Amino acid sequence: MLIVGELINASRSSVAEAIKSQNAGMIENLAKDQYEAGAGFIDVNAGIFAGKEADYLQWLVENVQAAVDAPCCIDSPDPRAVEKALSVHKGTAMINSISLEKERFNTYLPLIAGTGLKVVALCMSDKGMPKTSDDRLIIADELINALVRNNVPLNNIYVDPLVQPIATEGNYGAEFLNAVEKIMTGFKGVHTICGLSNISYGLPKRRLLNRIFAVMAVAKGLDSLIINPLDKELMANLIAAGTLGGRDEFCENYLDAFRSQKLEF
Repeated sequence: MLIVGELINASRSSVAEAIKSQNAGMIENLAKDQYEAGAGFIDVNAGIFAGKEADYLQWLVENVQAAVDAPCCIDSPDPRAVEKALSVHKGTAMINSISLEKERFNTYLPLIAGTGLKVVALCMSDKGMPKTSDDRLIIADELINALVRNNVPLNNIYVDPLVQPIATEGNYGAEFLNAVEKIMTGFKGVHTICGLSNISYGLPKRRLLNRIFAVMAVAKGLDSLIINPLDKELMANLIAAGTLGGRDEFCENYLDAFRSQKLEF
C-alpha cells in the first residue's frame, strides 16, 4: 500500500502561514512526521497563492527533500508551477494530476510523456463528474490508453476514480468501490488511488466513515491512498487490511508494524 501524506497543503491555515513566513522548520518537521508514520510520497500544494504558487511549490519541494529521503507528489492545476517544482526535485516525482478534460490533458501531457514520472489520472472528462462505476470505467479506459500511447508505463499510472460524498447521494460509495474493482481487474499493472476524506463530507464522526471506507476500498483492490498518515488508527487498519487481503507474505508487514508499535492507538 502506497501512502501519500496529504498534510503539506496550503489549504490548511497553519501550512499557509508557514509558507508565507518561509518557516522551513515547520515544513521539514511535517515532512519527517509523515515519512516516519509510513508515507512513501509527500504531497506538496501551494495552490492558494495566486502569482506565487510556482516559487512556493519549488520552495516546498526543496525543504521536504532536505528533511526526508522521499519523493514528492506535486499537486497543482498549473503545469508551469509543476515544471518549476520538478526542476529541483530529486528522484521520481508523482504529478497530481491529469484528467480526460481536453485542456488539462493537453497542457499536462508534455510534462509527463516519456519522462518516467508517476501520474495521478483523474476519472474526469469534459462531461463532468462521473456518477456510476461504468462511467468511471469508460473514462479510465480512454485515459489509460491515451497515456500509454504517449509512453507513460502502466505501472506509473495511478487512476483516481473520484470519491464523492455519500451525504449527497447514497450510492456514491458503492459506485466508487465497484469502479476500483473493475479498473484493477481490467487494467493489470495500473494502480488506483484516491483522496479519502470526501466520502464523509457533511456527516458527523467523519474519521469513522473514512477508516471503514478505506478498508473496504483496499478489499476491492485499491493500492494507494492520499491521506493523513498521522492518523494511527487509520494506518493500523490499512496494515491489517493489506495482510488479510493477501498482500503481506508471511505477515511480515503486520509483524514489523506490531514490533514498531504502529498497531497501537
